[in-house]
Amino acid sequence: MVIMVLDHVRDYFHADSLNFSPEDFSQTTPAIFLTRWITHFCAPTFVFLAGTSAFLSGQRKSKKQLSSFLLKRGLWLIIVDLIIVNFAWSFNVRLPFIGLGVIWAIGISMMILAAVIHLRYWIGMLLGIILVFGHNLLDTVHFDGFFWSILHESTVFQLNETRFIRVTYPLLPWIGIMILGYNFGRLYTKAFIADRRKKSLLMMGAASILLFMIVRAINIYGDLQPWSFQSSPVFTILSFLNTTKYPPSMLYTLMTLGPAMIFLAYAEKISGSFARAIIHIGRVPMFFYLLHLYLIHVIALFAAEFSGFHWTDMILQRRVWLDPQLKGYGFSLAVTYLIWIGIILILYPLCKWYDKYKTDHKQYWWLSYL
Repeated sequence: MVIMVLDHVRDYFHADSLNFSPEDFSQTTPAIFLTRWITHFCAPTFVFLAGTSAFLSGQRKSKKQLSSFLLKRGLWLIIVDLIIVNFAWSFNVRLPFIGLGVIWAIGISMMILAAVIHLRYWIGMLLGIILVFGHNLLDTVHFDGFFWSILHESTVFQLNETRFIRVTYPLLPWIGIMILGYNFGRLYTKAFIADRRKKSLLMMGAASILLFMIVRAINIYGDLQPWSFQSSPVFTILSFLNTTKYPPSMLYTLMTLGPAMIFLAYAEKISGSFARAIIHIGRVPMFFYLLHLYLIHVIALFAAEFSGFHWTDMILQRRVWLDPQLKGYGFSLAVTYLIWIGIILILYPLCKWYDKYKTDHKQYWWLSYL
């Protein structure tokens, strides 16, 4: 989540983010590419662990209660993404550009998971594997229309003369990732002691990384975007790492979840003030997510005025990197990193306060939705 903020700060403050894609090897630099690449770990890990969280929550509920909770939470997340999140991105009350993003994908995936949890364990596991490892078989299949787009193909649709909708997060692989995350939750039951869980995490993480490297090297299946030799060895490595996020390819998922599992294996017993700070943030994910978007955009209003633009230039018709009135705006990558650190320092005490508030007021059911 903290790393995720870096990507969104880059969108609003880094000058080059308005000029070219970090994955454009004709213009990017290793620093710009890796600044974008490191944030790829956020969405799949977040969706995967949302499934794990659902499993752990289900240890205190019946299947019927868990299904009801997932349905209601999923519907709430869809509403949040359509209205609250999209307004945070644009600050335009007309919402001329609606993106169906990660919160929407999590919401739909939760609603699907509400049904999947009633299946036998092996059936759910098989379904998750098929969706994650098999959806790239559909890469060459194309249909016009919104339904196919929400399943597998990121597309922009024009609703009328002034309003667009983009399916940023097609659902099939994200549903699979959440289902696998749900089944992954078994590692955190009493049946798994810490040492056994660590060994399992290391084995799964190493196997995912190894499989990524082998399949990626073969360069036939698993991603829309094959790697290729570039002008230098460094850029060839970056090409190898440059996998597809929209929708997340099989290789993208292996590349991100493999290291995440290894990190989990070693992070379980980490203690100290830094670990406690991260835990405070992690216990209030929706609060953190919404607050960071609004805080970034508010600061961007002032940054626009400071750098010779008008604050109204940040009232967007589409997204910050697409609106033409902001051409020439932005700061260096170093300044972008400083802004990222500053925003985290602002967010931390607010998350700590809200974490304590939620803990002290468990009688308020609605707090579980924020």
